Parts: sequence; structure tokens; C-alpha cells
Amino acid sequence: MKTMAITLAVLTWSCSLIAEEPVKPRESEPSPKLNSLTSEEKRVIIDKGTERPFTGEYWNHKAKGTYVCRQCGAPLYRSDEKFDSHCGWPSFDAEIPGAVKREVDADGRRTEIMCAKCGGHLGHVFVGENLTPKNVRHCVNSISIKFVPGEVGPASAPAATDAGATPAAKTERAIFAGGCFWGVEHHFKKAPGVLSTAVGYIGGAKETPTYREVCHKDTGHAEAVEVVFDPAKTSFETLAKLFFEIHDPTEVDRQGPDVGDQYRSEIFYTSDEQKAVAEKLIKILKDKGLKVATKLAPAPKFWKAEDYHQDYYTKTGKQPYCHIYTKRF
Repeated sequence: MKTMAITLAVLTWSCSLIAEEPVKPRESEPSPKLNSLTSEEKRVIIDKGTERPFTGEYWNHKAKGTYVCRQCGAPLYRSDEKFDSHCGWPSFDAEIPGAVKREVDADGRRTEIMCAKCGGHLGHVFVGENLTPKNVRHCVNSISIKFVPGEVGPASAPAATDAGATPAAKTERAIFAGGCFWGVEHHFKKAPGVLSTAVGYIGGAKETPTYREVCHKDTGHAEAVEVVFDPAKTSFETLAKLFFEIHDPTEVDRQGPDVGDQYRSEIFYTSDEQKAVAEKLIKILKDKGLKVATKLAPAPKFWKAEDYHQDYYTKTGKQPYCHIYTKRF
């Protein structure tokens, strides 16, 4: 990202000569049972419409609880993340991990947000408005969600309140830093069992860091990818093995042409079990003769990067130039 044009051109050409090992397609999943919708609900949730501002049920709603998908009952947002943006629609500055997926809107300018479980249209997400410290606004149609009093999350009680709706699956979270987060995310998004990914910054002292600060100031943060996955379909060990095979774990404070401590190799574990698995895999690689430089650290707060960094290769249609799959296990 920050190299001389000649170096990048040569590297891109050389990387294109290396065949990437194909990734197995995701296993087919049973379709979630869906609640029946009114014609107006279908207009928004299915046909990606928008309700008029200041008319929805929840734009000024302040009760404590959880907002779930109206179509399938999956938990999406907690009331603690809801704030008044004065825009006329419910606004949240964070989602429940793994609950929301993003895609470039049909207009090519905005980012659409959808329920990760059923694909129902929720609204759009905006970054950079500085309305909260997280600097993110999920602008959601009231008609796309339902409010459930109390805590309803992926690891707690079933979210469904309508007959036929299915409970949310248990999820786990892993965070990997291995160079430019664009390429790392590209590979994890294709891995079976992965529910969602997000690129961001972690491991430093600066709160609410920006991309410019991470690149040009001594923040201590690494570019990283937060992976939310279904432990019934994959494991942390499987994902950690993939991590070691999509970057060079022997390089120190760099990855390919990207140089700096923000490009270091590091696993930020979320449990003692993840730490033990990572240590086991590092030992295997060292026994094979690799001088592994990958660091391990307990996961502190993960700061999500600016929206234009999310799903970068999906948005641009390009391919990673410095993250080439290399089998190591």
C-alpha cells in the first residue's frame, strides 16, 4: 500500500505466477424458518426499500433489550449500542458480532447491511460522521427489526419471538494480524464456517485510531481481522492453520512490500484454549525448521477500520498481491 510503484508492479507480476490453492466451497446450510411478512415489510426487507424517516416504531425507542431480525428472529443489535443520530431512523454504532453482513449497495456508493442469517435488508452503514466515539452509524429501518426486552444474544437465550423462527447459533471470535488486513480478510471470508469478518486495529494504546494514524504515527496498533465463526462447522485450530498458511510467519514487522510494526504477525487470543492451540501450531512449525516470529497476546479492544477498508477485494474485484496460500501443515 505504501511502496514505490515499480516495486509493487514487479511484486504483483511475480505473485500472479503463483497458483493459489483452491478453497473448498461452504457446505450448504438449511434455510432458516422465516416469519410471514406484510406487504410493507416485504417492500423493505425483501425488495430493499426504505421507510419514511421519523415514522418507524423504534426511531425514538429507548427501552433496554435486544433488537432482532423481523424476518428470522436472529439477534442483531443491543440497546446499549443505540443512539440518537437525529436522522429519523434507529441508529446503532455496533452490531452483535457476526449478526450483520455488508455489501456494496446497488448504487455503488453506499454499503448495505443485511441480517447475516436470512439476508433480510436492514438499511445502510456509514463511517466517519463522528457521531459517537466508534464513528460508525448503522441506519436501520424499524420495520426490519423487532424489540425483545432483556438480553438476547448468540450465546444466551433463543432470539425468536414469533412462531417458527429459529434461535441464533452459538458463535466464537478470533483475531489475526498478518500484514495488510485486506489480504488476510480475503482468505478468511472464503473459509467454511466463517460467519463474518471485519478489518481493524488492535494491540496499541491509541483509542479510536484512524488508518492514517496507524500508518504514520507510533500507535502500537496492528492491522488485524476479526473473524466470527460457527464452532459447529469449523474450529479455531482450523482457522489458525489457515492464518499461518496465508502469510509468512517468519517475517518481523513486515509482510511482503508492507513494512512497519502495524504489519506484524500476531494472534490476539480470546481464551486460554485459543492460546494453547496457537502455541501448539507454532511449535509444529518451529519443529519443521521455520523461525516463527508470530506473537501471541490476549485480545484487547478491537477498533473497526474505516468502511472503505471493509471487504476491500470484494468491493474492488481485485486479488491480494502479498497473501498467497502456502501449505504448511
